[in-house]
Amino acid sequence: MEMKPYPFTARSYPARLPELRAGAETRRHPVAIVGGGPVGFATALGLANFGVPSVLIEADDSVCFGSRAICISRRSLEIIERLGAVDGFLKVGLPWTGGRSFYRDTQVLHFQMPHDENQKLPPMVNLAQYSIEQFLLDAAEQRSELIDIRWNTRLTGIDARADGATLSLSCPAGDYTMEADWVVASDGGRSFLRDALGLQLRGASYEGRYVIVDIELDTERPTERLAYFDPSCNPGSTVLVHRQPDKVWRIDYQLRDDEDPEQATRPENVLPRVASLLDMMGERGKWSPIWITVYKANALTLERYRHGRVLFAGDAAHLVPIFGVRGANSGIDDADNLAWKLAFVVKGLASDRLLDSYSDERVFAAHENLSYGMKSTEFMAPPSFAFSLMRKAVLSLAADHPSLGSLINPRQTSAIAYTESPLNQAAERSSEFEAGPAPGTVLAECPLTIVENGKAREAHLTDLVAPSFTALHFSEDGEIPAAFDELKRDLDGRGIPFRLVPITARVASDRQGIHGWDHTGRLFGMYGAKPGSLYLVRPDGHVAGRWREADAAEAKAAIERILG
Repeated sequence: MEMKPYPFTARSYPARLPELRAGAETRRHPVAIVGGGPVGFATALGLANFGVPSVLIEADDSVCFGSRAICISRRSLEIIERLGAVDGFLKVGLPWTGGRSFYRDTQVLHFQMPHDENQKLPPMVNLAQYSIEQFLLDAAEQRSELIDIRWNTRLTGIDARADGATLSLSCPAGDYTMEADWVVASDGGRSFLRDALGLQLRGASYEGRYVIVDIELDTERPTERLAYFDPSCNPGSTVLVHRQPDKVWRIDYQLRDDEDPEQATRPENVLPRVASLLDMMGERGKWSPIWITVYKANALTLERYRHGRVLFAGDAAHLVPIFGVRGANSGIDDADNLAWKLAFVVKGLASDRLLDSYSDERVFAAHENLSYGMKSTEFMAPPSFAFSLMRKAVLSLAADHPSLGSLINPRQTSAIAYTESPLNQAAERSSEFEAGPAPGTVLAECPLTIVENGKAREAHLTDLVAPSFTALHFSEDGEIPAAFDELKRDLDGRGIPFRLVPITARVASDRQGIHGWDHTGRLFGMYGAKPGSLYLVRPDGHVAGRWREADAAEAKAAIERILG
């Protein structure tokens, strides 16, 4: 059986040299981003939303090739929408809301991810990483005045200093050096920058290995996550199956401890197992292999993500097991958290201490993701005889005892609540609320009508998140105390991005500017709000503080404390 190509052809980009003088680029850059995967592109687009230019250095001459990330979460979709790239994700990606798990030939779990009438976006979409990168690249090319992409250019050295860094770069057109004020290291799991700075990931590496196989298969089977424990096609192991766009299916199966990974990935050893799996699933149609590789689970992280003027993100900062689809999603969340903070620092609107909070929040998030990922990994591939006995007992009982399902299903990735963030404000005032997102958590989604200068459109609350601080002021008819108008004038005069958005119980069609109308009547209750309440939202959609009785002076002080 011959290998088929992916149904995607990447455009190849040539290397190019910037204007040089004596082997050095003549222009100094505010931000250099090393690594052009989803995290690098998302960081560049996030900076561009604030008008901050960056240069993105990518060692390859095109977007990625092969089977990598395939599942994009609702939280990532919210971020990608703010980056201006979500249309392709929703048009091409396959949405899914749950999955099923089987023990031998018995279904032991059917799970559903949270999804209700308040949501705008699906819990998850399946999309190959080459498409993920392509859609982000398309958006970046629309911002070429702010995003300078250097394809086929490899970082060969760095001299990191207190005031920036000198990067040594090599490409087929020649070698040169570049000066940058800040460097974002998003150069993947084998990060050159991490090694160059003498940094080590710490945590756990698992001995179990999985073969990853992409195949082409034309079937009407629905999009869901399928997990098979001890199946007849691969006794004693675990098999995961995901549908992707364009008739591509991703299959992950566990190798036995006595199997050699190099031999196990030979087509003559892989294809019979795939055929056996498809037969077990009842799939009789024609299929073809596309890609074969091997994967080893790691649960590793740097202890800090800021090292002077170098900031680590994505796989360069942490390696998360694939179970629960936290890899690319956690990297996109890194980019979202980092971009607004770095933009404020570059523009002189915040102390560089704000970047320490990037490390604080995202290291906390990594440990949360690693905790769930390790639990899932140890269930999927038990690391000891005792774990294996526990798993067998759970799977044997699960069909008759549904409460055991929580032990089988890996908790899918979700937005992290930064409960201990140094940026959280007015804890004592927040405790006055009986409902709603507390400081450090993301906005809970809810439909509303956005009315702008008398024109109304159906929307959702997260549509109000912008590249700015956003104050959501709850009232009956949109009236805002004069002190808040004065606050906006003050922040505008200092160049601090700030929006003041009334949230009204009834439509105020004669009001100038923008407001959100709670036409469902659900939003006030969901947020524990009453007329006069205020939520202060960060540019990444996390709540910074909330007040049952809005106070403009307290809101101003909160923003000033955040910016340092």
